[in-house]
Amino acid sequence: MDEKSVAKDFPIICVGGSAGGLDAYTRLLQNLPSDMGVAIVIVNHLRTVATLLHEILPHHTKMPVELITERLDIQPNHVFIIPEKRDLHILDDEFRLKPISKPRGWPDVITVFLRSLTKNWDGKLIAVIVSVGRNRLTDKIGIMVIDMFG
Repeated sequence: MDEKSVAKDFPIICVGGSAGGLDAYTRLLQNLPSDMGVAIVIVNHLRTVATLLHEILPHHTKMPVELITERLDIQPNHVFIIPEKRDLHILDDEFRLKPISKPRGWPDVITVFLRSLTKNWDGKLIAVIVSVGRNRLTDKIGIMVIDMFG
C-alpha cells in the first residue's frame, strides 16, 4: 500500500517538553508498543539549540524516529522530532515548518502545534506535557495526559 494512501484518521500524540524531558521521553518510548497505530510527535521547546533527540531516541524504541522536514508525510508507528528554531504546523496531512514566531520570552511552539492539530487533523489528538518543576509539588517529572477529543 502506498504510504500516501494510508487513512489519515489515526491518533497523533504530541509530547511537549523541554531539555529536562529526555528521561521522560525515553521512558515513555520504552514502554509503548511499536505498533500502536499512532504518530508520536515530540515538540521540545528549545528555541536555538540543535536537538539530538532523533539520534538518541532510536535506542529506546523500535519505531522509526525522524527529524521533521518540510512536507514530511505523517505516518502511524513513527516518532517525529521538531527541529530547532521552527514552529510546527500540520496542513494537508503533512508537517509544515515556519520560522519560530516567538524568538524571545517563554516559547510557545507546543501551543502553536496543538492549535494547528485541532484545526487541521481528522484523527484523535492526545497531548502529553512533560514538566520538571522547582517546588515540592512538581519536583518529580510529571506527565499530564489530555485527550482533547474524547
